[in-house]
Amino acid sequence: MTTVNDLLKLLVLEKIGDNEFNGVSKTIGSPIVFGGQVLAQAINAASRTITNQRVLHSMHAYFLEAGDLELPITYNVSIVRDGGSFSVRRVTAHQKETTIFILSASFHKKEAGYNHQIELKPNIKQPEELLSWTDMYEKYGENLPKGIKSFLSIERPIEFKPTTFVNPLDKKDLPPNYDVWFKLKGDVKGLDLATKQQILTYISDYNILTATLNPHASKAHWGNTITASLDHSMWFFREFDFSDWLLYTMESPSASSARGFARGNIFTRDGKLIATVAQEGLIRPIKNDK
Repeated sequence: MTTVNDLLKLLVLEKIGDNEFNGVSKTIGSPIVFGGQVLAQAINAASRTITNQRVLHSMHAYFLEAGDLELPITYNVSIVRDGGSFSVRRVTAHQKETTIFILSASFHKKEAGYNHQIELKPNIKQPEELLSWTDMYEKYGENLPKGIKSFLSIERPIEFKPTTFVNPLDKKDLPPNYDVWFKLKGDVKGLDLATKQQILTYISDYNILTATLNPHASKAHWGNTITASLDHSMWFFREFDFSDWLLYTMESPSASSARGFARGNIFTRDGKLIATVAQEGLIRPIKNDK
């Protein structure tokens, strides 16, 4: 996948029955299905059962089994409730006879109300000052560890620019946070809010577990740690578009028992808070690693 159009072809599911949809998978460098893909496809399925123009405001999901890249994923949507202001949907994802994922999503009618938000951190480096993953691969690829080099070499419909460049060979512990700018590749005009939320959901599963590993970077890295998304929650606050860079700021309050917890906020460049994410992931050290 190289542009937003390629991503949309992945996220927009095939309808195969009443409230039942099929999806296919594309790798992002892992041998299993990317969690963000399943999240976004499930939201696509749920959104297509909403007929009253209500807007997704929150979702909560659990990853139960690793997805097989070679098998289709079937999404079944249950209409839990259509109330006076809110509509709730439950989505179950299957591969063959195995349930791999469950999600609950709530949709809200448009209403006016109070408004406040936290502020974007000051003095953040702007994307024009930073190297993208593509730039890092082209500039440092020959000197990077094999796993990182392979990951960065994959073409994506999103460009990522971390605000700090960390040398993976330094082997020193880092603060429990991670900030990255991102922007879609291709024509982003004319996307409706539901579609933009599905794309944002896809992107939200990138990078967030990095914050959980940073405090242990002197000994832990992607090559000696088994990582996987365990659950994922997201809240959507405000309208937005993808015409400019967006900033994903992440922090990890805790890691214990081979699990790391992280939360993140997604801002527009001018500081508007559009979404908040929370995730707990498996960060299990591989035994006998040298």
